[in-house]
Amino acid sequence: MNTTINEVNGELVAVFSGRLDTAAAVQTERDVQPLSNCDGKDIVLDCRALEYISSSGLRIFLSVLKAAKAKDRQVFITGMNDDIRNVFAMTGFTNLFQFR
Repeated sequence: MNTTINEVNGELVAVFSGRLDTAAAVQTERDVQPLSNCDGKDIVLDCRALEYISSSGLRIFLSVLKAAKAKDRQVFITGMNDDIRNVFAMTGFTNLFQFR
């Protein structure tokens, strides 16, 4: 699992690649920590290269959303494959996030 964060057009873009499973969650949580300091910037979670997400990964996405909302910022998800979209639908996460 690899996570990179860049600022693009005034937004923080986190790019996820690989499998966001329980084993990768601890490091991924550390990697996304800078997103909690999103003052003045919306967040994009780029999932084009994300192959799998576990409940631990969903928890990380939810914590990013909560931190952003506390600072009155928005979180967008882009590039999900059908399998990950189905996980979001089954868990009700499609009602929590905005998608591009």
